[in-house]
Amino acid sequence: MSAQTELAVVPPQETALTVYSTPNGLDPWLDQVRAKVDEFKKVLPDLKTRKGREAYASMAHQIAKSKTALEAVGKEISAKQKEIPKLIDAERKRVWDTLEAWQKEVRKPLDDWQDAEDARVDKHNDGIEAIKALAKFEELPTAAHVAQVIADLELLALDDSWEEFLPEAAQAKDQALITLRGLHAERARHEAEQAELARLREEKEMRDKKDREDQIAREAAERATQEAEEKAQRARDAEAQRVRDEQEAAERRENDLKLQAAEAERRAEQAKREQVEAEQRAERERLEGIERQAAAVEQARLDEVKRQNDAAAEILRQQEAREADTAHRAKINRAALAAFVAGGMTEECAKQAITLIAKRQIPNVSIAY
Repeated sequence: MSAQTELAVVPPQETALTVYSTPNGLDPWLDQVRAKVDEFKKVLPDLKTRKGREAYASMAHQIAKSKTALEAVGKEISAKQKEIPKLIDAERKRVWDTLEAWQKEVRKPLDDWQDAEDARVDKHNDGIEAIKALAKFEELPTAAHVAQVIADLELLALDDSWEEFLPEAAQAKDQALITLRGLHAERARHEAEQAELARLREEKEMRDKKDREDQIAREAAERATQEAEEKAQRARDAEAQRVRDEQEAAERRENDLKLQAAEAERRAEQAKREQVEAEQRAERERLEGIERQAAAVEQARLDEVKRQNDAAAEILRQQEAREADTAHRAKINRAALAAFVAGGMTEECAKQAITLIAKRQIPNVSIAY
């Protein structure tokens, strides 16, 4: 600000006491500052430019200098004139508050612009942090969950709405995808290993079950044999005793023994049949379990192949869409260039005009794609 527009003016020393001692005595000086403020506000600088923002800050600084200068004179008079401190202090406060309000009034557009700029930057930074957070998990996720996160992240659009943060957002997305794909491969491998361990445990449990059933069958057969032998021995003892006692009774008891032996043999045969049936049933259950596990593994493999194919198709579709959009925009830009040149512009000027319009740097003018 030049010397002619300097706002830091104070009353002359010889009249300062009268001015500060008179209610509203500093109004003429305040009017000078207000006139400069009003003149400044007639043509407000452009906040989009650095020069414009510096102009706002400079004007607010000049008001602050006037505020400080008038305050300093008042303080000096108050120190020398103890008899009128209340009048001077009241005027000091009034002038301070007035100039403080004017300072805030002038600086408000700059502060509002800075708040909006900070909010815009914070929004983009929050978006980038959200992308990075997709690759972080408090607990180990399943492969299916990681695959869903990858699919969602791949669909995230990175366009001009990210403004100057587009490269950083693209880098965050690429890094997150690399991390997620590595995690997905690791979790899929782990889950496959766990499935194989479960299959092996199931086979072992089936073998153990069959061994227990075989043991039970053997013990039942042994008990039946032992019982038969004991009964046979008792029968023989009884038969000897009966032979000694009475031949007729011995014959009758011999017939009874034959019947008992036949029954024991029948029970032994029955036990053998039950053992064979148990073994066959256990074998069928083992084979069915193997078949179910194999079917589940194959289905998981087919599902993963389908998901990978779908993801690859989606990436190809998005790439083709971007290439088609780029070709479409280039075609429209060439048509506009030809129109500008046909209208009398040089090709270089026409290219610059199209570039500025495409970047939306020309107010109220756009290209319809």
